Amino acid sequence: MQTLGRIIGIGTIAAATVALAACGSSDDTSSSAPTTTKASAASSAASAPAAAPPSKGRECTADDIGVSGDVGKAPTITIPDDCDPPKDLIVKDLVQGSGPGAAAGQQLTMNYALITWSDKKKLDSSFDRGKPFQLTLGAGQVIAGWDEGLVGVQQGARRLLIVPPNLGYGAGGNGIKPNETLIFVTDAVAVGK
Repeated sequence: MQTLGRIIGIGTIAAATVALAACGSSDDTSSSAPTTTKASAASSAASAPAAAPPSKGRECTADDIGVSGDVGKAPTITIPDDCDPPKDLIVKDLVQGSGPGAAAGQQLTMNYALITWSDKKKLDSSFDRGKPFQLTLGAGQVIAGWDEGLVGVQQGARRLLIVPPNLGYGAGGNGIKPNETLIFVTDAVAVGK
């Protein structure tokens, strides 16, 4: 079973987490500059790590994650060793799109690559399969990190999502290590179509 199938399977459970999550805020530096959003993640006893690794002294930001490659092609994603995974959802447009931003209830067609934080390995990629993934935003078909993190994405945009465990797979893991932080690079192939 492909990892994205697991994302859909967990969607219903993740939807409950979304209902508990606080609203995000946006740091808008200019209309043409990449945007970054940090949304508070709801606390959950089920997704609390059993034993946290020693802290490196600071949480990583979107700017710490290296992403190279053109929109429409599989990205190369680099996770640094000198910072901790963020505890909140991090969203950053790496390449701006055009048109209206996606809203709940809209159809999205997305390409994505998924890297796991703990081992820095690619776990899944629609780019590699050559087939984008379709979803209805906000319908609980995907993990909460996607339902929250893809709000406002524009067609043609490349967006970085750093998803904490409680907005991903939590302690259960669903084939992913328990309490894993997930890094997605997504390309919005189509919004509202």
